[in-house]
Amino acid sequence: MAAAALRRRAGGGGAAVLWRAQRRQRSTFDVAVVGAGIVGLAAARELARRHPALVFAVLEKEREPAHHQSGHNSGVIHSGIYYKPGSLKAKLCVQGAALCYEYCDQKGIPYKQCGKLIVAVEQDEIPRLKALYERGLQNNVRGLKLIGAKEIRAKEPFCRGLMALDSPYTGIVNYKQVAQSYAEDFQEAGGTVLTDFEVTNMEMAKESSSGSEDGLKYPVIVRNSKGEEIYCRHIVTCAGLYSDRLSEISGCSPEPRIVPFRGDYLVLKPEKCYMVKGNIYPVPNPQFPFLGFHFTPRMDGSVWLGPNAVLAFKREGYKLFDFNTGDFLDAVTYSGLWKLVLRNLSYGLSEMYRACFLSAQVKQLQKFIPEVTVNDVLRGPSGVRAQALDSDGNLVDDFVFDGGSGDIGSRILHVRNAPSPAATSSLAIAKMIADEVKQRFEL
Repeated sequence: MAAAALRRRAGGGGAAVLWRAQRRQRSTFDVAVVGAGIVGLAAARELARRHPALVFAVLEKEREPAHHQSGHNSGVIHSGIYYKPGSLKAKLCVQGAALCYEYCDQKGIPYKQCGKLIVAVEQDEIPRLKALYERGLQNNVRGLKLIGAKEIRAKEPFCRGLMALDSPYTGIVNYKQVAQSYAEDFQEAGGTVLTDFEVTNMEMAKESSSGSEDGLKYPVIVRNSKGEEIYCRHIVTCAGLYSDRLSEISGCSPEPRIVPFRGDYLVLKPEKCYMVKGNIYPVPNPQFPFLGFHFTPRMDGSVWLGPNAVLAFKREGYKLFDFNTGDFLDAVTYSGLWKLVLRNLSYGLSEMYRACFLSAQVKQLQKFIPEVTVNDVLRGPSGVRAQALDSDGNLVDDFVFDGGSGDIGSRILHVRNAPSPAATSSLAIAKMIADEVKQRFEL
């Protein structure tokens, strides 16, 4: 059947892009990648390029790629400052940023290398800022330097601070546009993207169900919510907010669990966007689990402010009152969440308060740009972060890849946790996934 065509306007000022939602033309594949977010698409693209003789599919429950986390993020190309030296996060972020810029140049995808200042506004933040500088140097982040108040004003005329870490290599891009470009690369390499295909079951085919050669060659059955099936040899899951549930469906470990946190942004009114030139971030406090409010310019010329971080009552709940009973019960009955909450009770209550009162959020922003007032901002978009938690209430801070045992478990690779900076790191993560797939599945 002919491919269905959906025309959309690319973000970031790009030209119109044609997204081809492929209808099923075959039902057997060597490898099926579940999830058409930016990590799943990057992995599928890398696999198809490395193994041109094999047949690949991407299975996506929505009608287009990058519909959730990949299309609801701040769009920052991170440079790799924050992450523990030697960690996968640090290594893949630094590699991934370089690959991201190179890819955008090759494809003509617009981006801006507008830089980032991490600004200390209190004396007690300066030692943490200097430690962050040393960490960035250990991670081989390009161009880092510490600057004083006068240099801060030169770079960001409306920003006030005692000292800042200047990261000129940090940039911004529209990651949905990047992800859809990955999808097009994958299709051009012969891959198939099946949208509107929500995976609900994975199992090994019974020998009696097919005596054909195909039945022996493609022993894994993947079913969707409509009862449709595809057959494959191996599965790679990159399911973000549903990574733990897909793991359970396949008979693998439910840990780490995903607890969704919604981040609500404010936006500067268009006539006030002149106050922000690049990314402005606070010095992170290691006592708290999230980065805090920051200023993020966007490719369309707008400026996002935030986000906060509050428990979402629905895994794909982008609105304040979005609610799903199953998602809610999954979160509040998990002991790991309560341990996290009790350790960060005052922080959590403050985040909830700021989520309700605009003036409380603006007060945080005024630490950096005193001229910002409540009249200068509007409520903006939201995203939901797939936060992986272990049973002790610890945020799983690094990437997690695992599989299982038995017939089907040995044929699956689960990308269990790909937190920020996964979008920045997507091409580097893809290379690691492809290496792991080759080793585990002997492709």
